[in-house]
Amino acid sequence: MFRGTWVQTTLKNEINMVGTGLHSGQPARLRILPASAEYGIWFRRVDITGRDNLIAARYDNVRDAKLCTRLSNDSGIALSTVEHLMAALYGCGVHNALIEVDGPEVPIMDGSADAFVRRILQVGVKTLKAPVRIIRVLEKIELNLHDIHVSLQPSENLEIDFLIDFPDAVIGLQKKTLNMANGVFVRELSNSRTFCRHADVQAMQENGLALGGSLSNAIVVEGDKVMNRGGLRHADECVRHKMLDALGDLALAGAPIIGRYTGARAGHAATNALLRKLFASPSAYEMVTCDAETALKLPGVGVSAADLRAVA
Repeated sequence: MFRGTWVQTTLKNEINMVGTGLHSGQPARLRILPASAEYGIWFRRVDITGRDNLIAARYDNVRDAKLCTRLSNDSGIALSTVEHLMAALYGCGVHNALIEVDGPEVPIMDGSADAFVRRILQVGVKTLKAPVRIIRVLEKIELNLHDIHVSLQPSENLEIDFLIDFPDAVIGLQKKTLNMANGVFVRELSNSRTFCRHADVQAMQENGLALGGSLSNAIVVEGDKVMNRGGLRHADECVRHKMLDALGDLALAGAPIIGRYTGARAGHAATNALLRKLFASPSAYEMVTCDAETALKLPGVGVSAADLRAVA
């Protein structure tokens, strides 16, 4: 610790991974590099030259969030599907990193954050000589968009409360609430995969989307059936994945959040709109230095490879 406060971290070593872009269907190489204190999380499109190819992982750089979270810089350089990797970094307590990608998408891997989490915990994190600052929610902020509801309100911890409701019998109505402190993300959410309806996959692929989507990187459902061999990893895997997405999108706040997030039928766009409303309301939050006691309430503090053996 640094003068009684909790300190920032980065990776001990770089991480190299290869996967497939969900929408392009093309191979994608990913390299996660350690970074210095106060650097934050940045992406670099290494396949782009001659223009600014750096994109800060911030809520105000989100340009499109219909099917995934897509970041873009002022030069128009974009990167899609950042949410699962952002959730893994947040859930493992990594504050600073430079992520290099050689294409327009972060690889989808198996549709969850599991592969990212395992590599992060394998290489480990190291402390840096700078204090962690947290965003403490002071007033309730909410948005209601048709049947979608999202809110942030004061809480002693980062809590996520999520509800989904789908007509498919195999999904149906699912609701889950978790206190995200101390490894809960790794144990409860990290291996929960993205999901879609079979008819939607066909429609997207006919329109040039989800070209890399398959049963190896998404749960595909049809009525009361799960089409994946082996079925679900959790009976409520779908709502767990929505919570994973929410954590990844909240990570774009730029600092850990202490507050209760509630989402009902919500997606990436709603969570991003909520962050924009929060930061447009100065009285609704404060940014403070994190002490050791408060740090115990953060998702990544105390996480180790042992948490992977306890994945729910």
